[in-house]
Amino acid sequence: MAEQQSLPLIITRVHNQGRVIRSFDLMPVGAGAHGVNFVPGQVAILRVNDGEPAYFAFAGAPEDAELEILVKRTAGASVEIFEMQPGERLDLLGVAGHGFDLHQQQGHDLVFVAMGTGVAPLRSALRHVLQRQQDFGQLVVLYGARTPDDFCYRDETEDWEAAGVELRQVISRPDGHDWSGPTGYVQTLLDHVLPDLKSPVALVCGSREMIEQTRGRLQQMGFAPEAILTNY
Repeated sequence: MAEQQSLPLIITRVHNQGRVIRSFDLMPVGAGAHGVNFVPGQVAILRVNDGEPAYFAFAGAPEDAELEILVKRTAGASVEIFEMQPGERLDLLGVAGHGFDLHQQQGHDLVFVAMGTGVAPLRSALRHVLQRQQDFGQLVVLYGARTPDDFCYRDETEDWEAAGVELRQVISRPDGHDWSGPTGYVQTLLDHVLPDLKSPVALVCGSREMIEQTRGRLQQMGFAPEAILTNY
């Protein structure tokens, strides 16, 4: 859709995900399918009432029946959207970002590297890839969060692993939590999986600092710049 062309959306479902994080399923008012053209990794420009536009990555694949976003209650529009309920409305003003050109990555192993709510655009890409898994090599998801309570889509991870996805999770603040997995930052997981891959391409989403640190680590490991993809 053209940017700034307003499309009214209605919230159809709300799910609690990580700590102070919720996912929202959205549909155009009166529509049977969302009909929004976007590439996995792209971002929805949303507005509530007459407020300032806010940016949330699509968390579902373009082929999914409904649109989905992931909202962490922080400040501004995220607070307002976080408290919204099914039946309430917001406006889609447009789609931003270049997303991930997954067609160009066919035949490659894909390494999805996400921190926090950065898992949203990578989930969009992963769901898209899983529907055409024969076109790609090995799929690896490296997912970091502050605590175990901050991981999102915990109800889906078994399905990912059943489909052959290698999932590795790490937390940076283990104190006070029942956690037997690795601790630290998601970048530290790269050394454990990349040597086993033949033609990997990395898809990276998170804070700018995390992206730059991950990019630096990957380049030290021999990744060409074109094999390190971000969604913006």
